[in-house]
Amino acid sequence: MVRARVVLERRRIAVEDLLATEISASWSRCLDAGLDPHGTPQKVVVSEREVRRRRERIGHVHHLALAEIETLYHQIAGSNFLIAFSDADGTVLESVSDSQFGDSDAGRRIIPGSQWSEDVCGTNALGTAMVTGQPIIVHGSEHFFSCYGQVCCTAAPVRGPTGELVGMLDASSDCVSRQRHTLALVKMAATHIENGLFVQQLGSQMILAIHPRAEFLGTINAGMIAIDAAGFVTAVNGRAANMLAGLQVGAGSGFEQVFNEPLERLLARLHTSHQTFVRDALGSALAVAWINHGARVASRAPVEIKSHASAPLTRKRLLREPHFVAEDLAVRETLALVAAAVGVKAPILIQGETGSGKEMLARYAHEVSGRKGHFVAINCAAMPEHLFEAELFGYAAGAFTGARKEGSVGLIASADGGTLLLDEIGALALQLQATLLRFLDDRLVREVGGRGGRVVDLQVLAATNADLAAEVAARRFRPDLLYRLNTIKATLPPLRARSDFAAALRFALKTIDPAATVSAEAATHLAAHDWPGNFRELRAILTRALLSAPDSHIDLEQVDIWLQQVRSPSTQPTGSVLREKVAEAVVREFHRSGGNVSHTARNLAISRNTVYHHLREAAKRESSIPD
Repeated sequence: MVRARVVLERRRIAVEDLLATEISASWSRCLDAGLDPHGTPQKVVVSEREVRRRRERIGHVHHLALAEIETLYHQIAGSNFLIAFSDADGTVLESVSDSQFGDSDAGRRIIPGSQWSEDVCGTNALGTAMVTGQPIIVHGSEHFFSCYGQVCCTAAPVRGPTGELVGMLDASSDCVSRQRHTLALVKMAATHIENGLFVQQLGSQMILAIHPRAEFLGTINAGMIAIDAAGFVTAVNGRAANMLAGLQVGAGSGFEQVFNEPLERLLARLHTSHQTFVRDALGSALAVAWINHGARVASRAPVEIKSHASAPLTRKRLLREPHFVAEDLAVRETLALVAAAVGVKAPILIQGETGSGKEMLARYAHEVSGRKGHFVAINCAAMPEHLFEAELFGYAAGAFTGARKEGSVGLIASADGGTLLLDEIGALALQLQATLLRFLDDRLVREVGGRGGRVVDLQVLAATNADLAAEVAARRFRPDLLYRLNTIKATLPPLRARSDFAAALRFALKTIDPAATVSAEAATHLAAHDWPGNFRELRAILTRALLSAPDSHIDLEQVDIWLQQVRSPSTQPTGSVLREKVAEAVVREFHRSGGNVSHTARNLAISRNTVYHHLREAAKRESSIPD
């Protein structure tokens, strides 16, 4: 035993002489733990069930990490690389590698479920960064166990909004393939995850971005501060803490303890300008901008805040109100999440049943983003495959037969500086998904038949009522495209699950006829319907009911007739008077829709053939009337 201790002590001295400080400190910890650098590291791998449980436990972190893993893997040029993400305990939850590294000894060890803490695997980037809390590179023989002497690994910790360790990002390769910029890319990816977590978990509060230079406010170098409804700081990210060094800034700090002016004065300037300047309590000037206005602040009663002169000030409503019904709590939370996500330009996947308002939410995202460019919606299901690239990316003059002689800029370029909505993304063909993924990776628009390309600045949104995870499992949707689009997922609840049906009913009725009313019995009967078509179906039912209702007042009888038809489509309303009312409804909606048959059919939830039938019947009746 004494001899073994002497050997270990000699090794410790040798380590301290030859290795960098952080590496030698790690070796010392490993020696204290009784590990043998010439031995074989223990292989600890938890079950697949445990991996799933750990992923679910840190759902938001895991969700954001998936997108960054994919991005990081494509950013690291060359071959023989592996990217991994672990939880705060050092257990790998995800890994992606090329076949060369995946087939190596290290590649076969860095798999989901494998444990990479220092006390198990000795000095390694993932485990050592977990102990020190700092990014690190461990190269070749710096690894404690000699069997990892041909591997170079780089890791960075990922922290939550309050500074707690929530995961680790790792990039590993053989020593020959080592790249000098890998550490910078890993740190950048970790920061993207941290910023995403910040706006996700604190999206219901007001979040400000700060930086000494205004041009960096929209980048990952900006500091972020979350402030609650009473004007107290609830969280700061690491960059904000560094910028405000020397000040008492942290959870519970008052705004005026950190900055040299009342919060209300700053908010007044931000209401009229996207960004402004503020001085901290030590006199340093900082550029400041809104990332998120805060949903819960808007939903509470006005908060009284004291200025330096102790005069009461009332906070303005901070959330931009949408042009649709949003009184349901889940919808309000979704609005807050979307507002926060566009503040950091994160891609958003909007999910919800047909007719639940996905495009309206997308337009709201464009509105709160403050972008000056156009909102451009692309229906992926309606786009012909052979025209997809030309329509999206444009084409040069004479690129193909039938092309305009002057060419076309394409839909994506027309949204430059604005927002792009990829609606019904689940219906996009696999081949076209690859084309779209390439664009999302570099934001480079390459026109068909042209040379080179141009980079565009877009807020990317996607919308679907399909289960994309199931589509991926069925090999109908690319998993890498899902990772790219699904950075932030905003889900709209179906109408039947919302708590604001009464408001939805009033809103829909007002859009059809502002003077229309509905009886309490009819409203109760409508609320009991399951609304598989959601708002679109609600509007269609109300339109039909109104056109057969006297004096624009809907009662239980009109509602019941149309709801019965929806429940039993083969059952048609009886009576010639009612049939005439239906025909009148179709003709009136046809004219209101600008003579568009498709819009008429969609708004009334009937087929286009039915619209054509009633239009022909109406034309016959008009032609039979004597002059």
